[in-house]
Amino acid sequence: MPLPPLTQIPPQIACAADYEAYARERMEEAAWAYLAGGAADELTLRANREAYERVRIQPRVLTSMAGGGTALDLLGLRLPYPILLAPVAYQKLAHPQGELATVLAASAMKAAMVVSTQASIALEELARTAETPLWFQLYLQPDRNDTLHLVRRAEAAGYRALVVTVDAPVNGVRNREQRAGFSLPTGVEAVNLRGMRPMAQAVARAGESALFGSGALDSAPTWDDIAWLRQATGLPIVLKGILAPADARLAIEAGASAIIVSNHGGRTLDTTPATLDALPWVAAEVRGRIPVLMDGGIRRGTDVFKALALGASAVLIGRAYMHGLAAAGTVGVIHVLHMLRTELEITMALAGCRTLAEIDRSALWPPAGTGPD
Repeated sequence: MPLPPLTQIPPQIACAADYEAYARERMEEAAWAYLAGGAADELTLRANREAYERVRIQPRVLTSMAGGGTALDLLGLRLPYPILLAPVAYQKLAHPQGELATVLAASAMKAAMVVSTQASIALEELARTAETPLWFQLYLQPDRNDTLHLVRRAEAAGYRALVVTVDAPVNGVRNREQRAGFSLPTGVEAVNLRGMRPMAQAVARAGESALFGSGALDSAPTWDDIAWLRQATGLPIVLKGILAPADARLAIEAGASAIIVSNHGGRTLDTTPATLDALPWVAAEVRGRIPVLMDGGIRRGTDVFKALALGASAVLIGRAYMHGLAAAGTVGVIHVLHMLRTELEITMALAGCRTLAEIDRSALWPPAGTGPD
């Protein structure tokens, strides 16, 4: 039987990763498999974390920090720090208040939040509660009229951008979920999609038909759908799930306002590169023409710093804040954001970077273009 949410934060929780054990004790086994699991052998899931361990920061000393800060401008928003909440579906699996608890935490910490198409609470209710900018994560639906309906609802509710997930035309092979027998419990559903034709949900099962020829991919999104969406809305369009530099170039040509380097948290195609490894290649292709954001495996302020140094304008966190949500609701998410922001500021101070603009490859070891005599 899962434990109830914490009523106060124990002193043993000293960093974001400490929340994971507390979260696991407070979630059903199958729900935990859904949140924590990755695709297939979970090699990419692990690689997302391991990539940060390989990168070293170059400390600098006696650097003035006067007037420093972590604020940034992003798609018309002035944000106090470069950490956003990534879209995570069905948050009622983690806490009874679900996305409402998360949006309250985001509001308290002035963090921008990306609301999932598959949220367990209606996008309008979350917008009414929010006191911080919201973006709407959009899965392009099989019927364009359904997609357009979601877009118009997001526009009317005051969402500031559309984050189109492009890396999951079908589900990945999620063996951990399969072994746990995961299915949505009663009372948890994608409320924003009520009445719409369901998307393809391909799962490998012995004796069932192959994916090709089944029709599951017939309505999978293409670049033509992005061009159509660009004409259909005035909101900024952010494409989430870019790993290939060639796709970054196509995203710019299609009118994307920003991209997110992401491998879906290691939940779609296993053995893809870690996002931190792909990031500098994508950033080099973009060459500053649009903002490049990144998610995947962030648990420390040093992780945020490394992503910024390798070309990200900002980062998104997913499992890290979901662990806080499962463990302690709104307070847990607030605590995770606060710790990450504080760790980022400490890292900047010790690395001699007064502002985000000063964080670049020279802040990593070995400094670019240098070497021992």
